[in-house]
Amino acid sequence: MSEGPSPAATTNGHRAAMKVLVTGGTGLVGTAIRTVVGRQASADQFVFVGSADADLTDAAAARGLFEKHRPTHVIHLAAMVGGLFRNLKYNADFLKLNNLINQNVLYLSQEFGVKKVVSCLSTCVLPDKTTYPIDETMIHDGPPHPSNVGYSFAKRLVTVINSTLHDQYGLRYTAVMPTNIFGPGDNFNIEDGHVMPGIIHKAYLAKRDGTPLRVFGTGAPLRQFIYSEDLAELILWTLREYEDIDPIILSVDETEEITIREMVNMVVAATGFTGPVEYDSSRSDGQHKKTVSIRKLRSYLPDYQFTPLQEAIQRTVDWLALNYATARR
Repeated sequence: MSEGPSPAATTNGHRAAMKVLVTGGTGLVGTAIRTVVGRQASADQFVFVGSADADLTDAAAARGLFEKHRPTHVIHLAAMVGGLFRNLKYNADFLKLNNLINQNVLYLSQEFGVKKVVSCLSTCVLPDKTTYPIDETMIHDGPPHPSNVGYSFAKRLVTVINSTLHDQYGLRYTAVMPTNIFGPGDNFNIEDGHVMPGIIHKAYLAKRDGTPLRVFGTGAPLRQFIYSEDLAELILWTLREYEDIDPIILSVDETEEITIREMVNMVVAATGFTGPVEYDSSRSDGQHKKTVSIRKLRSYLPDYQFTPLQEAIQRTVDWLALNYATARR
């Protein structure tokens, strides 16, 4: 949670209370939104659903979910997701399944009269060969990195669907593009998860077992990381206040970009690991950098304060230590 005022703490005023369906609501970001909503005084009703509630790749199951809950608004987080190595193995599945999920959710939202949908994309959908920093206007300027073409093109299509729904029906559906997300409740799977939770899990095991901390790649790539509860606040602000249909990047500032090696050092400090750290340069680094601009976000929220990275990492490390037996890993 940020130290400054929360952009999500918007009072209802004369606005009618929303009934918000949160797809993917049991995952990392959905859990963070539930936490943030729980701290706010609001008449809005939130329904958090996960894969156990409905298989959103199945049109009939997705329709049943909308018929049951009849939402006025949707935060669409549901997706097939994974880290670099899972994307490399399953690019065709990422394209097929995410397309099915997104089309079912967006077109059912239109059919059921949903007033606003905020879909969650990722900055990894942005072009691989480009100039930096990348901004929202560049999303379709070139192909994404080859490692995640399936996920990226499925997610890019969300912006096309949003645009056509606006042109034909006047709907104001939009999308957010976060950078690398991490936090309590993350998926800490080492092979198939994202880089930050994977390193945190490796450091936990290395400290417990007295073994070296082995990191895939050289540690040279640059990344911007966003704490899940900060992202939750910003998604809620997007739902309540952001009226543009064009996507908006949600990220820490460019100056907060760090190397994977620097991130590993911060995890080591948070866990108290004192053993050797070894980098396996035979494993892929993935995209070297994908620096994004948050000029658009800052034009709306110039004073928003992100949780300091070391503090956010410490909270996540502590959460895993307390919840290791039941954590996703």
